[in-house]
Amino acid sequence: MSHPTSTTNKTLSHPLNAWYVAGWDYELTRKPLARTIANRPLALFRTEDGRPVALADACWHRLAPLSMGKTVGRDEIQCPYHGITYNSAGRCTSMPAQETINPSATVPSFPIVDRYRFAWVWLGDPEKADPALIPDMHQMSSPEWAGDGETIYAPCNYQLVLDNLMDLTHEEFVHSSSIGQEELSASDFKVTHDERTVTVARWMFDIEAPPFWLKNMRDKFPGFEGRVDRWQIIHFEAPSTITIDVGVAKAGTGAADGDRGQGVNGYVMNTISPETDKTCHYFWAFMRNYCLDSQLITTQLRNGVHGVFGEDEAMLKAQQEAIDANPDYEFYSLNIDAGGMWVRRLIERMLEAEGRLAATQEPQPARVGA
Repeated sequence: MSHPTSTTNKTLSHPLNAWYVAGWDYELTRKPLARTIANRPLALFRTEDGRPVALADACWHRLAPLSMGKTVGRDEIQCPYHGITYNSAGRCTSMPAQETINPSATVPSFPIVDRYRFAWVWLGDPEKADPALIPDMHQMSSPEWAGDGETIYAPCNYQLVLDNLMDLTHEEFVHSSSIGQEELSASDFKVTHDERTVTVARWMFDIEAPPFWLKNMRDKFPGFEGRVDRWQIIHFEAPSTITIDVGVAKAGTGAADGDRGQGVNGYVMNTISPETDKTCHYFWAFMRNYCLDSQLITTQLRNGVHGVFGEDEAMLKAQQEAIDANPDYEFYSLNIDAGGMWVRRLIERMLEAEGRLAATQEPQPARVGA
């Protein structure tokens, strides 16, 4: 039975009333760091007591980048051009050659919070910056999980990364030597959603383990042979965080019913922060709940996923270049794009709520396998 296809926007702008990762927590130090998030250049640093600070990276006086300056005192940053200093709230505390401080001498300050090994910044209405809205990435800091990750600077619109992660059938073709296999395209999947989340769940039963997962099974169960049941449960939380529950277990041992004891379970943690409309910062980690004390496995997994994501990076770069070269071409959606279409819909609703996207009649999503 054929299913309808539909066109969709190739790329979307980014909501501002949302939490985005500005950097790994260890990246923010007393030395100011320059980073652009959602088209806003930021100067990031920590106060003397370790609290993160995010200020607009432009001095009130002549717009010199504050990130080129230095921290002074308990919570202040000094402009590198003329020495004007600002506190963590962005208010000027001293000016050169004058005692009277101009009351308009301020730079924007943005809410920023440490959580899950990241520093999250809010660039929209500060009255709406509720830390409870930070997407759930508890595996990053839970003692029941171990792992590590990296940052990819992706030369593409952040929505293309979300599309990539919401449909993992591309693994069959882009990652054929590590995690891809033909059962990905052949298997059914289920899509569910609410006002802030989208979940795509796929199970593959009684299959050969691809090389990446066979190695991990043998890390936990030395000498493992045989077929496996494999799962991918992709969970999106608006506007740009995707956690993927992945793993394999010995075939027929009840993993789909909740007993994963005969398998290995990982979480691919992904959160993407738009830099500009055509570039983004892609923060990722691979966390596991087995062999927690093995730094060797942590490093091997991080390096292995680095190689897999490098293949994605090359494809995303090429895709953005093709979009730029073909501005009149449309995107068309298949059944496999259902999760990504709902993601786009939620982002569009956020943009509409901010008055940054005209409300339009919503197309019906493509139907998918149950």
